[in-house]
Amino acid sequence: MTTAQQALLLLFVSATLNAQQPSEIHVLPVQGNVSVLVGGGGNITVQTGKDGVLLVDTGLADAAPKIMATIRTISNGPIRFIINTHVHPDHTGGNDALVKLAGPANLVPGEPRIIANLAVQERLTGSLINDTYSTPYKDLFFNNEAFVVYHVPAAHTDGDSIVFFRRSDVLSTGDIFTPGRYPFIDLERGGSVQGLIAALNKVLEIAIPARYQEGGTLVIPGHGRLCDEADVVEYRDMVTIIRDRVQDLIKKGMTLEQVKAAKRSLDYDTQYSGSPEMFVESIYKSLKK
Repeated sequence: MTTAQQALLLLFVSATLNAQQPSEIHVLPVQGNVSVLVGGGGNITVQTGKDGVLLVDTGLADAAPKIMATIRTISNGPIRFIINTHVHPDHTGGNDALVKLAGPANLVPGEPRIIANLAVQERLTGSLINDTYSTPYKDLFFNNEAFVVYHVPAAHTDGDSIVFFRRSDVLSTGDIFTPGRYPFIDLERGGSVQGLIAALNKVLEIAIPARYQEGGTLVIPGHGRLCDEADVVEYRDMVTIIRDRVQDLIKKGMTLEQVKAAKRSLDYDTQYSGSPEMFVESIYKSLKK
């Protein structure tokens, strides 16, 4: 991983940790059986019902006790499923700790099922991941609801998954979608700008808005506020437009430093946090690759 990529990954993890300490974990009901926990690292999707608890991502390891305590304000049922959207520690760090904290109710052979794309297991050495998939999707039924785990390849990383809860009509996206923040394309772990755009288009293929393009399918991002389809459209368009601008400069033979100096993200820089230079650099290197 380059120095710039390491810096951006550190920014993603540390900014969330510093802004939302484990003592400040909050529950936001989304719709149907689904809620979201905010403040333990990345957003944690929680689906609950008579069968127990399902988690999408597990936050940071240090936040695990607070996360578990907050889960218990929603349900006392056993944690039966954990789904990791990708490999980064603000989304997988709590895997092992939450399993240990869950108590005797989870002392069932093979449970909880920790689901991730095969690429996540290959990169996350020593993890408890025990249910990998390498097909385009994996579908299951839990708490009287079908849910589908889709692989969106070569996007934020090479092991990204999005999770769609069909009855609740909620999508959990991981870090392919972070409203208000420029995306981090982890080139070292197989991410790409073309794959990121394709992944966002997959979200838009699934999501259906209600009246006046508001509401309908609700989208839980990897970090940030609860969204709907219109928010994902704006984000997808931003990534696509900046990608096209960088591609045009590449066709003109410009170097990376010349492209960064051209400030082709300038009109978006007031809307999105993070480093625009690092975002543009990741697009440039992805397209050249």
